[in-house]
Amino acid sequence: MSDIEMVPGLAALFDIRRGHFELESGHHGDLWLELGALFLHPRRIARLAQELARRIAPSGVDAICGPLEGGAFLAQSVASELDIEFHYSEREKHSERGGLYSVAYRIPRALHAALSGKRVAVVDDVINAGSAIRATWTALEACGAKPSALGALLVLGSAAEHYARDKGVPLVSLGALTNSLWSPAECPLCKAAVPLDPT
Repeated sequence: MSDIEMVPGLAALFDIRRGHFELESGHHGDLWLELGALFLHPRRIARLAQELARRIAPSGVDAICGPLEGGAFLAQSVASELDIEFHYSEREKHSERGGLYSVAYRIPRALHAALSGKRVAVVDDVINAGSAIRATWTALEACGAKPSALGALLVLGSAAEHYARDKGVPLVSLGALTNSLWSPAECPLCKAAVPLDPT
């Protein structure tokens, strides 16, 4: 695992596990980050949110939107730093249709009118395969918003970079780690009969 531009203190916030994991996107991977305690000390996150906000600012967005839960906590801090609107998406219950990227997120109906026509940065705490940010992007477009940037504390692998490039928007992060992702059919760990680890 190699660091690719990591701001000081960022890596210490994550409990990194290696193994065989099934991700929300449906992919399998060999890297898992425990994020449950990430927001336990708000002052530590505030410094990182300030730096992320500084990097997002040149995109000229009107609002920040993050998927619940962790992404929304960070998105709210970034929006506060930029003094712009904060919005969130929430995972739909029973939204899984099977296959990759099958989980859906929705924007609460009360926020739809406020988002219409606005340039929005989609912010998550960590982006791996990008299931939550992709679904949030789709939900924002359904509200008439214009997703215009992606941001995260940490990016794993290259999926987020490819998605941002395909959408023609900047990807802003404070750090990145190399990572492997496979569809279940192509997963070498499955082929080697390595059991899935709990997440």
